[in-house]
Amino acid sequence: MKKEFKPIIIIGAPRTGTNMLRDIISTQPGFATWPCDEINYTWRYGNSNYPTDELTPDQITPSIRKYIRKQFQLVSSRYHSLNIVEKTCANCLRLDFVDSLFPEARYINIMRDGRDAASSALKRWRAPLGLPYILKKARFVPLKDIPYYAARYLKIHIHRLFLSREKSLPIWGPKFAGYERVVKEKSLVEVCGVQWQRCLRKSREVFEKRIAAERYIRVKYEDFVKDPVAQSIRIFDYFSLPYDKQALREACRTVRQDSIGKWKRDLSPKQKTILSKLLKDELLKNDTL
Repeated sequence: MKKEFKPIIIIGAPRTGTNMLRDIISTQPGFATWPCDEINYTWRYGNSNYPTDELTPDQITPSIRKYIRKQFQLVSSRYHSLNIVEKTCANCLRLDFVDSLFPEARYINIMRDGRDAASSALKRWRAPLGLPYILKKARFVPLKDIPYYAARYLKIHIHRLFLSREKSLPIWGPKFAGYERVVKEKSLVEVCGVQWQRCLRKSREVFEKRIAAERYIRVKYEDFVKDPVAQSIRIFDYFSLPYDKQALREACRTVRQDSIGKWKRDLSPKQKTILSKLLKDELLKNDTL
């Protein structure tokens, strides 16, 4: 009899260490993940043309539930692993939706100083969309959605190459409600700050009000990169998950601390002031000021 997979879902805003955390956890025996960066196409199955990533539980149909859960089961079967680790940053904006699909899920909520996250995101908004990166993710696009995403990809490229003054993308990362207005009216560094802020606020509300404390653990990026082995063990122990300490040490060898506070070096004085003012409340709550 086929055993049911166990979802472990990482929730974090863009550029907060979600990839790093997923990759480390997935190295353990009995753990697996997708061979690509994110599976937002999968999460948006049946809602591909919805204008934002803020999906709600009432948008889940029986066919959507069956399809998304099946993708987790396929990864479990392919890699002969029960613990399936998933990371898609846009899930910050639709945590109720995710939890309605996976009421058995355990969550790792990773947080980082929003100024560092926004500074790093700023570079991604201006980076070209690499074809190898896109093709890796395209393998997991639902067949019926391929025409939609192909047209969207072409539109994004045209905008970046011919329409954008800053040679930036028209959208990158989680699409929050009202993002088009923010992108149009605000500077790019403000857009990055608002995106981090919305991701943090939306996910925090759901964690604190609607998900039992024993089902999620919070991790600070800054603490994790300073001692990745100890922080990883803390996560595994919290959920009573098995781990191989030697494999864990090996997986953590590439983790570095030099991105902490990088916003102070990479941003202009004006950008620093804008972000510090915009994100002040969240930074205080996270004790990162």
